[in-house]
Amino acid sequence: MKKFDLEERLIQFSVEVIKIGNKLDGSYASQHLSKQLIRSSTSAALNYGEAQGAESPKDFIHKMKVCLKELRESLVNLKIQKGADLSKDNNPVDNLIKENNELVSIFVASIRTSQAKNR
Repeated sequence: MKKFDLEERLIQFSVEVIKIGNKLDGSYASQHLSKQLIRSSTSAALNYGEAQGAESPKDFIHKMKVCLKELRESLVNLKIQKGADLSKDNNPVDNLIKENNELVSIFVASIRTSQAKNR
């Protein structure tokens, strides 16, 4: 996987989150969770960009951990939205949950590899 493939996946994940958020009803729960999901998913993408310009291996690992934290928050949010039936069509939410799980796995592996190299 090239460096930009992961960046593109994070960007596309954020775009899909925004699209789904725009389709939710105007209820308090939908608005609250949608806004928070947009913040956490876009934060993962933006922090990955920061990680690419890290000043040291330690800084890189720290920024990658921030990305992972935001992705885990996004995953819980999506599961809450699905469980509360906030989306009329759960298929896009299921697709986002699948992609989110894959991104979490990639970041866990990348962080472990980076930590092992820096010991």
